[in-house]
Amino acid sequence: MTAANRKYRNMFAADGTVLLHPDRPLAKYRPLRALRNFRMLMKDKEDTAAVFRIFQSLPPKDFLARIAELALSERGTYLRQTEPCLPEILDDHAALRRTPKGSLAHAYCDFMEAEGLTAAGLVAESERAGRPRYPDLVEWYIDRSRDTHDLLHVLTGYGRDALGEASVLLFTHGQAPSHGHLLIGYAGAANIKKRAEGSRAPVFGAVREAHRIGKGALPLIAQPIRQLLERPIADVRAELRIASPVKYRECHEIWREEGIDPYDLLARGNDQTAELLAA
Repeated sequence: MTAANRKYRNMFAADGTVLLHPDRPLAKYRPLRALRNFRMLMKDKEDTAAVFRIFQSLPPKDFLARIAELALSERGTYLRQTEPCLPEILDDHAALRRTPKGSLAHAYCDFMEAEGLTAAGLVAESERAGRPRYPDLVEWYIDRSRDTHDLLHVLTGYGRDALGEASVLLFTHGQAPSHGHLLIGYAGAANIKKRAEGSRAPVFGAVREAHRIGKGALPLIAQPIRQLLERPIADVRAELRIASPVKYRECHEIWREEGIDPYDLLARGNDQTAELLAA
């Protein structure tokens, strides 16, 4: 074990929670495992567990430093005290609907209900990846990254179509770089472009734009989610510096002109999805 890793095992939050639990194995860079899971994802883009395994296999070098910067800060302490379990907040749609019309909460509920999603469902999918859990700040950071994913869809305007998912991942890479985001985002875009040969849709322009927008935006993971949910969504986007996805919307317009419904790419078992995303 390096001196740096020993340092993280000896870092504690104000409440005594250790940053890196002594029993947690150090993440190893395993590109071949990542590629195997990427192929699984291309066969079934609803295999969310494969996504989590890809990220486990491609840990960023500065991952622990990022966690320490947020989790050990005053802001991190506040977030852990006020939002210990985001899924409980995000799945309480009755409470979220009591916020003013036009709020982020209403937009989030509309999105999740239309898509048939729950925050608890994403938790269950992550558990399918078989990753052991430990009572440390690494666990808190990983959970919070996962639990804010669907909020990113709402705030960025990227849908759950194949291009929208790739764009959200590259937006996230702009905020917290990892090779997992790059692999799924750009390789997924390449497969869409290849199989949609002849289409005028600027697929790579859309994902590059998402990457740039993410770099310029404030990290959602570090924001007080409960407070953001109560505010007008337009104000939240402006404060977090999240620009409109012009190229992504252009892709959708062109695909519709060409007779392609972008959201058909998402439907499980859809023949068009298999054609567009097959490796």
